[in-house]
Amino acid sequence: MVNESVAAPPSGDDFDGVKLARRLSTEPGVYLFRDARGKLLYVGKARNLRKRVRSYFERQHDDRRLQRMVSQIRRIDTQLVRTESEALLLENEWIKTLRPRFNIRLRDDKSYPWIHLSSGHDYPRASFYRGARNRGGEYFGPYPSASATRETLNLIYRAFKIRSCRDSVFEHRSRPCLQYQIKRCSAPCVGYISRSDYARDLHAARLLLAGKSSRLRAQLTERMQQASADLQFEQAAQLRDQLQTLSRAESQQFVMADAGDMDYIALRREHGVTVVQLMTVRGGRNLGSQSFFPDNTEQRSDAEIMAAVLGQYYHVRKPPAEIILSQLPEEDALWRQVLSERAGRKVRLVANPRSSRAQWLKQLLHNAEETLRLRMTEQTDVSSRLQDLARQLRLESVPQRIECFDISHSSGQQTVASCVVYDHSGLNRSEYRRFNITGIQPGDDYAAMRQVLTRRYRRLRDAGAVLPDLIVVDGGQGQLTQALEVLADLELQHLLVLGVAKGRSRRAGFERWILPPPQAVIKPKSDSSAAHLLQLIRDEAHRFAITGHRQARAKASKASTLERIPGIGSARRRELLNHFGGLQELRNAGVEELLKVPGISRQLAARIVDALQG
Repeated sequence: MVNESVAAPPSGDDFDGVKLARRLSTEPGVYLFRDARGKLLYVGKARNLRKRVRSYFERQHDDRRLQRMVSQIRRIDTQLVRTESEALLLENEWIKTLRPRFNIRLRDDKSYPWIHLSSGHDYPRASFYRGARNRGGEYFGPYPSASATRETLNLIYRAFKIRSCRDSVFEHRSRPCLQYQIKRCSAPCVGYISRSDYARDLHAARLLLAGKSSRLRAQLTERMQQASADLQFEQAAQLRDQLQTLSRAESQQFVMADAGDMDYIALRREHGVTVVQLMTVRGGRNLGSQSFFPDNTEQRSDAEIMAAVLGQYYHVRKPPAEIILSQLPEEDALWRQVLSERAGRKVRLVANPRSSRAQWLKQLLHNAEETLRLRMTEQTDVSSRLQDLARQLRLESVPQRIECFDISHSSGQQTVASCVVYDHSGLNRSEYRRFNITGIQPGDDYAAMRQVLTRRYRRLRDAGAVLPDLIVVDGGQGQLTQALEVLADLELQHLLVLGVAKGRSRRAGFERWILPPPQAVIKPKSDSSAAHLLQLIRDEAHRFAITGHRQARAKASKASTLERIPGIGSARRRELLNHFGGLQELRNAGVEELLKVPGISRQLAARIVDALQG
C-alpha cells in the first residue's frame, strides 16, 4: 500500500527547512517544493526522503539556481512509494504533467503522434492520431514526428490499401472514392474486397507497424510463390506489387542492417544552450529524428540532463530493446531497471557502441552540433533585436518576454482575440492563447481589447505566473488607453505597454509606436532590427487571431446553414452531421438517404435537399 504524507509548515519567514526535514520519513518517495503562494517550484525523488530534503537546507549551495530555489521554498509535500524505481517513475510523471519551474524540461508540449487501427468494424480504418489513447482499437507509435507518422501511413495505404475514411463516410458510399482510383484503397465500402482478404491485408499492415518487416517479407514471398504455383497469377502480381512497394519505401528510408528496435540519443551543450537529438529505429527502419532544447540546464551535469530526457521522453513511450546514448544518465543501473519494467523486457543502455552503431551515433552527434550552431545563431539574432528595441524605447533593461494582442472579427461577428509570446528563444508557440470574445457590442474593438487583457492578466496575477516585460497591442491611442486602464484596475500598472499603429498607407514599415504619457510617439526607421521585431510579432498575432476567427466563422456557418431550414434545430442538426460525417457529405445526400436518419420525414428530407443543393 502506498502512503501519502504532506508537510505544510507556516508560511513566511518562520519557515525552517531543517526542522521540517527531520519530521519526514526515511522511506523512498517524491518531494514537491512550493513557494508561499503554493506554486510548484521543483519535483524530486529520493531513496531516503528525510536525508535528501535535509541536504537542501543544511549547507550553502554554489549553484545560483539552487540558491534561488531554496530561498523561495515555503512548503514541502511528499508522496511515499514502495521502491526507488516507483519514485523515479512518479517523479518524471509529475515533471511532465505539472511542469515545475526549476526542473529540467524538454519543452515538448505537443501530444505525440500515433497510428490508430480502429476496432468494432469489419473493415478497420488506419489513421493519424494525437491525444489520450482512450478510444478502442490498436495504437502504434508514438512516432518522432508528424511527418514520420504520415510517411508510414502513406506506405500502409499504398502497399495494403487499408481504408482511411471515417465510419460515417464509409457507411454512405455508393461508389468508390478517389482513394480507390489512385490505388490507395481497396474500396471495402462498396464490396470490392472480401472481409477475409481485407483482414489478411490488415494483418500485413500490423506486422509492418510492429517493426516485423523481415517476417512480413517472408510471408508475402511465400504467398506469392504459392499463388503462382496455383496459377492464380493476378493474386501473385498483387503480392509482387506489395513487395516492390516495400522495397521502394525501404530504399528511401535508410534501412539499417541487423538493427531491430532502438533509439539513439545525442546530447550537446555550448554557451548555456543544450540540444538533445533523438533518432528512432523500428524494425531496422529509420523513422526520422527530432530535436529538443531542454530548459533549466545551467549548472547541471550531462548525466543529470540525460536522466531527465529519459524520464520525460519515455513517459508515454514504450522503450525499445536498446538505447544508444552519447552519455549515460545519472544512476544508470536504476534507469535500466525502470525502463525494463516499463518495457516488460530487458532494456540496454549503451554509451560506447561499436561498428555501425558507433557510426550512427557519431552522425547524430554531428547533427546535434549543427542544430546547436543554428540555434545559437537564432538566439544571437533574437538578442540583438531585443537590445535594439530596448535602446529605442529607452528601457533600463532588455525585455525578456513580450506579449502581443490582436482582435479579429467580421462585421463584429465571431470576435476572436489572440495573444502571442516572444521570449529569449523567439516566438514561443506553446505559450500562445486565443480568447473568444462575448458580451460586447459587435464591432467594439476597444471593449474586445479590454476584455482579453482583463482575462489574461487577472489569471496571470492570481496564479502568480510570469508576467511580460512588455505588452504590445495592435492599434493606436484608443487600444493603448484600454490597456492602461485594465492594468491600473488590476494593480499591474508597472508593466510597460506599447501601441503599434499602422501608418496612413497601412503598409509594413510605416508603423508608429505609441507610448504611455509623458513619452511621445516614435516613428522607427523601417530598416531597424527593432522595427522588424515588432512587425514580426504583430504579424504573428494577426495571423493567429484571424486563423481562430476563420475557424469560428466556419463552425458558425456550418451550424447556421442547417438551422435556417424550417424544422431543423440544434438536436436534428447534430444528428444529421453525426450520421453523414460532415456538411459536405450531407450536401451530397439524396432524399432516400436522409430518410435513414431518425426523425427525418420525407417532407423534411425534400426541404433539406432543396436548401443544400438547390
